[in-house]
Amino acid sequence: MTDPRVSVHSVTFLGASVDEMRDLWRDLGVSRLSLIDAQLDDPELADVITAEGYAVETVFHRFTTTDELRRRIDDAARIGARVVYMLTGGRGEASWDEAAERFCSAVAPCLEHADRAGVALAIENASGLYADLHIAHTLADTVELAEMAGLGVCVDLFHCWAEAHLDELVERAMPRLEMVQLSDYVLGDRALPARAVPGDGVVPVEAFLAHAIAAGYRHGVDLELIGPRIEQEGRLAAARRGCVVVSEMLSRIDTGR
Repeated sequence: MTDPRVSVHSVTFLGASVDEMRDLWRDLGVSRLSLIDAQLDDPELADVITAEGYAVETVFHRFTTTDELRRRIDDAARIGARVVYMLTGGRGEASWDEAAERFCSAVAPCLEHADRAGVALAIENASGLYADLHIAHTLADTVELAEMAGLGVCVDLFHCWAEAHLDELVERAMPRLEMVQLSDYVLGDRALPARAVPGDGVVPVEAFLAHAIAAGYRHGVDLELIGPRIEQEGRLAAARRGCVVVSEMLSRIDTGR
């Protein structure tokens, strides 16, 4: 049985319709959803969420303009989403400090709007391969930028598991930590995006979760499963197995085993 804290990010099934997603969510036994903002444009989504009793944990948004973020905050509020988390937009030829200040200024007008709507805003750490879309690549940079902008943090463990002082970074992020995303990495895999089902590689997923929970983390955990390994196994099969593995990890953490 899938632990009620576990969600499977919609990017795992990118391209699926809302009807197809409903069947997938039922198959996986999830009660929490992590969505992509474009899904909020489907008029059937709200009815599915209401009919099935889903809780929407996160909505992913690639930040472009203040007005567009405001619109997505309103869309997220209409379906009861807890968090909108973002990529920041690229830096172009600006320095990191210049790009960070530019992003903070652009997002600042949305903070009060989000607060009134009851939606938290956050940023995630993402690979430097996405430098055209984002400026926060290490978890350290992500936490620093979140503190500057007054935003929350979404930790994608795949992109930060090998960072120095990870436990300390998570503790620093804890007051603003809104989501943890999980996948694994098999050493030597160069077939980008190279993600694997938790438990298949070297990422210390269970130890990370145990530390985060002990440090006060109380929100959900999201599986983001994409790449050649996932396609080879089959997206649904990989997601099913991921739900089982992570649910078992959470059970062991809960019981101290």
